Amino acid sequence: MRITSAVTIATLAATMGLTATTSANAAAGTGHPAGKPRIAGVTGAADVRRTYHDDADIRSFAFTARAAPYTRGPIPTPGGGSLPGAPNDAVGTVKITHYSAEQDRTFTAEGEVDSLVTAPGYATLTAVITTVSPDGPDWVGRRLGFSVYDAGRDTPGRSRDRVGFSWEFMNLTKDHAGEWTESEVGTAMAPAPFAPVVTGGYTVTHADLPPLPPS
Repeated sequence: MRITSAVTIATLAATMGLTATTSANAAAGTGHPAGKPRIAGVTGAADVRRTYHDDADIRSFAFTARAAPYTRGPIPTPGGGSLPGAPNDAVGTVKITHYSAEQDRTFTAEGEVDSLVTAPGYATLTAVITTVSPDGPDWVGRRLGFSVYDAGRDTPGRSRDRVGFSWEFMNLTKDHAGEWTESEVGTAMAPAPFAPVVTGGYTVTHADLPPLPPS
């Protein structure tokens, strides 16, 4: 099944309930209830292009992620105690859609977000893949890393946002035999957002990592 860029973005955006008003308000730092702490997050859907290899494929990423500090299970501390999780714990979903022009097929993968770290206009997040469409990559159970650059409000039809992802030429290590292999991805680890957005866009809501909870 071939899907066009416009259909990809329209479908993903509709699924995530995104609106232009929400994105504009978040980019401008508004839309945040007064008196409530800001919660870090990433939302949006976009098609991207690879600058290092031009082809007719369509690669799309959709993110809906928010911080959920200290919620993903106990972490041992050096003193023999434990924390209820990590400050970069997060929840949400990632959806990857890849139309292969060579095969005239569309592959999809979805995952559950487990970590998120932000800076103003930037975010890195990771997700453990839960489902992959038939004949897709062997990703189920694997953690993948993503980075997002939110360039703010753009002119109609033009986005300066960018995305990075932790596969292809990224995250490689030579093994003992001198062969290049792909390394495991740790939480919140991703390369810089190297792939320019061509359609769609993202909103990053920044919040610093919270302090450790009382012991």
